[in-house]
Amino acid sequence: MAFLIVLAALVFLMFVAYRGYSVILFAPVAALGAVLLTDPGLVAPMFSGLFMDKMVGFLKNYFPVFLLGAIFGKVIELSGFSRSIVAATIRVVGASRAMLAIVLVCALLTYGGVSLFVVVFAVYPFAAELFRQGDIPKRLIPGTIALGAFTFTMDALPGTPQIQNIIPTTFFKTNTWAAPWLGTVGAVFILIVGLAYLEWRRRAALAAGEGYATKTPLRNEPAEFNEVRLAHPMIALLPLIVVGVANKVLTLVIPARYGETASFIPAVIGSPAPVVQEVSKIAAIWAVEGALLLGIATVFLFAWKTVAKRFADGSKDAIGGAMLSAMNTASEYGFGAVIAALPGFLLFADTLRKIPDPLINEAVTVTALAGITGSASGGMSIALAAMADTFIQNAQAAGIPLEVFHRVAAMASGGMDTLPHNGAVITLLAVTGLTHREAYKDIFAITIVKTLAVFLIIGIFYLTGLV
Repeated sequence: MAFLIVLAALVFLMFVAYRGYSVILFAPVAALGAVLLTDPGLVAPMFSGLFMDKMVGFLKNYFPVFLLGAIFGKVIELSGFSRSIVAATIRVVGASRAMLAIVLVCALLTYGGVSLFVVVFAVYPFAAELFRQGDIPKRLIPGTIALGAFTFTMDALPGTPQIQNIIPTTFFKTNTWAAPWLGTVGAVFILIVGLAYLEWRRRAALAAGEGYATKTPLRNEPAEFNEVRLAHPMIALLPLIVVGVANKVLTLVIPARYGETASFIPAVIGSPAPVVQEVSKIAAIWAVEGALLLGIATVFLFAWKTVAKRFADGSKDAIGGAMLSAMNTASEYGFGAVIAALPGFLLFADTLRKIPDPLINEAVTVTALAGITGSASGGMSIALAAMADTFIQNAQAAGIPLEVFHRVAAMASGGMDTLPHNGAVITLLAVTGLTHREAYKDIFAITIVKTLAVFLIIGIFYLTGLV
């Protein structure tokens, strides 16, 4: 019964998300409904002490990233840089290859260390332009961005600086380049199969006479850019390059500058306690925030007149979108924390431990917990915190390098995490102005491809011993 309660909460939340209802409202309803059926006396303590604590903690850490990411995407749009990039991309790959162009841009940004959420904000304006000019259905944009940002560059390619590839290093004592050949094979599989699927969907829409806005109403469309002259493509790309390079540099500089901790005493009346900040936990976020500020400044430097005259209204829209996206994701984070604290969740985790093959056990456990919590990093953290010692023992008993366990855990976390209630999925759909009903089908297809890739690399390892 405890397990069924957890499952019912998950199904309910996925259902309301798919139907278009606000996750901000229904994530606490689903989580606390499960608590009510488990132990009614814990509803209030769970809500205040766990759900709200995790939700507010998420906003404390990540809302500036959402805000700056939205502003960055908006100024890229207002400056006309997105249209310049679109024009250059069409000349290079052709309008019919718009999806390939978007996937490659997303991949470049995420592999360069830019947050997945930031990529959504930054890429959407010129994705919309490319798809409009190529007359490709707008409903295919979320699936295309998901393939480029949420899959192979997030956790498969060796060396990716995304958090999903960093978390396993603390448990397995590996590094981000673990199992490079397996990761590369998995990444190539995802890219080829994902692009083939999207191209099939594009051709089917073309054969049916469907264009950019034939079936889906246009919502949250990027502002029209009416200037005749466009910026040089290299200038238009410069803010994106600045963000990627600055993020990498600041990631190295910040820990060296501040050390393990930074503290100060607030200048207020009385004897306040020192404020201590653990830099190791926040350095990556500071780096992204600093990089985004530099990216925004770069846009203003090269397109001040164009952006300034429309920035007041444009920034209001960006801020509203950032607040909605951040609250959606934070509410999901609180839901995952509450569900993970229930007895039914522990029962589920214990059941998964009985899968005999060590790598399949790890893959199923991580991707299942990521799916339940709606978070790749959250699900993997829960799984490895509870079972890392077991995985290490299994690896030693079976003679499997821990690098393989690292790569399997990282890739599995980005498998079934993108169910309808996932924060990144909700953010992606909100930014693109589409609903689950209109566009989630293609995101789910990419999710299936990503999940299959995990079992592909497991099979390749057992057949060849390739690491």
